[in-house]
Amino acid sequence: MTDPDNPEKQPRKKRHLLLKIDSWIDSTIWNAGFRSAEIWEDITIFFRRFRVRGWKRIVFELAGEGLTWGSVGAVLMLTLAQPAFEATKEDWRNRGDYAVTFLDRYGNVIGHRGVIHQNSVPIDELPDSLIKSVLATEDRRFFSHFGIDVIGLFRAIVTNAQAGGVVQGGSTLTQQLAKNLFLSNERSIDRKITEAFLALWLEANLSKKEILSTYLDRAYMGGGTFGAAAAAQFYFGKNITDVNLAESAMLAGLFKAPAKYAPHVNLPAARGRANEVLTNLVQSGLMTEGQVIAARRSPATVVDRNEVESPDFFLDWAFDEVMRLSPRFHQHSLIVRTTIDMGLQGAADDSVETSLREYGESYHAKQGAMVMIENGGAVRAMVGGRDYGESQFNRATKALRQPGSSFKVYTYSVAMENGMTPDSVVVDAPIYWGNWSPHNYENRYAGRVTLATAIAQSINTIPVRLAKEKFGIQPIRAMAKNLGVESPVRDDVTIPIGTSEVTVMDQATAYAVFPAGGMQSRRHGITQILDYGGDVLYDFDRDEPPAKRVLSEQADAYMNQMLSRVPYVGTARKAALDNGILTAGKTGTTQAYRDAWFIGFTGNYTTAVWFGNDDYTSTNKMTGGSLPAMTFKRAMDYAHQGITLRQIPGVPTPAPEKTPKTVAAKPPEGSPPPLVRPRMLSVESTRILKDLGEKLKNAPPLVTQKVASAE
Repeated sequence: MTDPDNPEKQPRKKRHLLLKIDSWIDSTIWNAGFRSAEIWEDITIFFRRFRVRGWKRIVFELAGEGLTWGSVGAVLMLTLAQPAFEATKEDWRNRGDYAVTFLDRYGNVIGHRGVIHQNSVPIDELPDSLIKSVLATEDRRFFSHFGIDVIGLFRAIVTNAQAGGVVQGGSTLTQQLAKNLFLSNERSIDRKITEAFLALWLEANLSKKEILSTYLDRAYMGGGTFGAAAAAQFYFGKNITDVNLAESAMLAGLFKAPAKYAPHVNLPAARGRANEVLTNLVQSGLMTEGQVIAARRSPATVVDRNEVESPDFFLDWAFDEVMRLSPRFHQHSLIVRTTIDMGLQGAADDSVETSLREYGESYHAKQGAMVMIENGGAVRAMVGGRDYGESQFNRATKALRQPGSSFKVYTYSVAMENGMTPDSVVVDAPIYWGNWSPHNYENRYAGRVTLATAIAQSINTIPVRLAKEKFGIQPIRAMAKNLGVESPVRDDVTIPIGTSEVTVMDQATAYAVFPAGGMQSRRHGITQILDYGGDVLYDFDRDEPPAKRVLSEQADAYMNQMLSRVPYVGTARKAALDNGILTAGKTGTTQAYRDAWFIGFTGNYTTAVWFGNDDYTSTNKMTGGSLPAMTFKRAMDYAHQGITLRQIPGVPTPAPEKTPKTVAAKPPEGSPPPLVRPRMLSVESTRILKDLGEKLKNAPPLVTQKVASAE
């Protein structure tokens, strides 16, 4: 209680109480520290009893360091194994439950996927010569290693070091199967680490026979075939159980490079490779020279087949689409009518290959990809890489690459939707967004420019200024998604100039919105899925929702007006098509020239082209306006032969001197109508034309004297 007669006594008591509390805290902390020191000293004294000296100390120190670094290594290995764990989550076995026959847009058979291993047989019933040939060539210690052959790997390193290059691989058969099932052919340390973990997982979950059987059943064998059984039928016209030693050696030789050693393409090379396999049999001790001499003297002969290029990259993608749609029906034996046009596919393949042959070495570019979509969303051609036999990784649908300036169309589309026009003026000058500052090509700045000029000249500061000062990053991300980009779009300030990775398919899908008048492009590769009874299980036009508007008509018209200037006064002058066919599009070149793009369109087709390297090394200053634009023009010139030309929405008809004759010139009255490439050929028409071609091919040659006498 307070003392009313002595008011100064109250504060004095409080001061004494606070001093006591402070003293207690100080003494408690000091005592705790002193006691901790005593305890630590006791512990130290106790463990001194176990101190070792001399050579024993070295052993204990090494053991301690080993335990420490072993723990660190275990954590690191667990981290590196995460991609392998993710890859094995999918039910990879179920893909083999489907037997799918693919038809092109005209109804012709173009390939098979799924249960392409339908004719495969159990491993115990396969010829002994085939098993030994495969093991002698691909993995001699297959039954003794645990998925990774340490001895073989060391031998390969030594051999390659002596040769000064890669002449021998160290991958086991299990590692090859892991790559075929789960990974791409990308050459990177990350991929090799994941491959090693997957090999260990396969060894832990499958028996050696199951691994060998799956390997023989899933490997690509050239000619559009997968698995040894399908290859035996294709190359030799016989069941796999009936192949002899010479044929087994030829089949075993295909695993290394099926496109290079495919006997229907290069029989001498296939026989040379088969002879190497026979030598491997002798060197590995699985056979004697006397046992293989007959196969050396009488090499395998193959069935005479006309070489028909199979659109394998497209078929792989279409098969994935079938798997995506499969929950809608229960049948597993299917006939799928696709959108692919084999004429356009051939033109696309030739365009990419010709460009790489002529300019790939000078530009230091080894790979390319292309996707061609017809107005309406049908994918007419797809090039996923230079050589499917060498690498089945689809660079058109799976490779994520920075798009560079080709991504700017999403920023400008947002600007058009926000009331700006091609004539809107923005200042081209240095700009900072936090600690980041984009630079123009050659660090040149033009001052006040229109948006039409900015996109034509691919100025970097303008889209960044628009995003920073007008509408931010989120509307750009939303626009890219709405237009059709399915890859994740990053959320950072650099995306207006194209730092967020996309696929070639993404870009082709999104750009196809512009010639569609701002409507969804509805990209698709399948028009119908039928069972073998002829019942239609899926029809794109019937089962898919109609296209919805993703860009206003006015914004779409403005974008088309700006993009149609790029091939004529901008960075893509090598992309302008012949005969004055109006072309629109945008180039893209990434930092250090790692990727070069051109995505362009007419009123009929949209085509996206990419060139670069799998290992992300820089090209020799290749820009989107060089090789990609030239390749685009080569493919699109072919695609527009003999067809009715459509106008790009919102773009005025070209000037008379640039108008194609098929558009500007009117035929005189009474003259026959101009030739137009047919939109569709029936199966019956195709069969009649094929029969006629075979009859003409097999007809005896005409003799001049007989013709003259007949006259």
